[in-house]
Amino acid sequence: MAVRAVRGAVQLERDESGHMQDQVSELLTAVLERNGLAADDLISIWFTATPDLHSDFPAAAARKLGIVDVPLICAQELDIAGAMPRVVRILAHVESGLAKSEISHVYLGAAAALRKDIAQ
Repeated sequence: MAVRAVRGAVQLERDESGHMQDQVSELLTAVLERNGLAADDLISIWFTATPDLHSDFPAAAARKLGIVDVPLICAQELDIAGAMPRVVRILAHVESGLAKSEISHVYLGAAAALRKDIAQ
């Protein structure tokens, strides 16, 4: 097993706690499924949210999914003029037998435009 980093993002339609939890849960579930991972394979997850999101902590969605013994941290994304609004990003560190080139980075919906080079 090797330590790998998996990226992902989702753009929210609105800044509401329930909507954020649903969208972040969908993102995390897709990251796990597309990479053949289980919660035990997670080492840590960094969450960032754009400055216009403040209704909840993105990490709360992971806890509701049952990811309870993995270190999680939330931070605010840089406030860059013209950046896509209402985006939650993740950087998950995982143990995986996949090669770096086999990792599936997950960008849902409009967030796929953020990283066309790695979005799948």
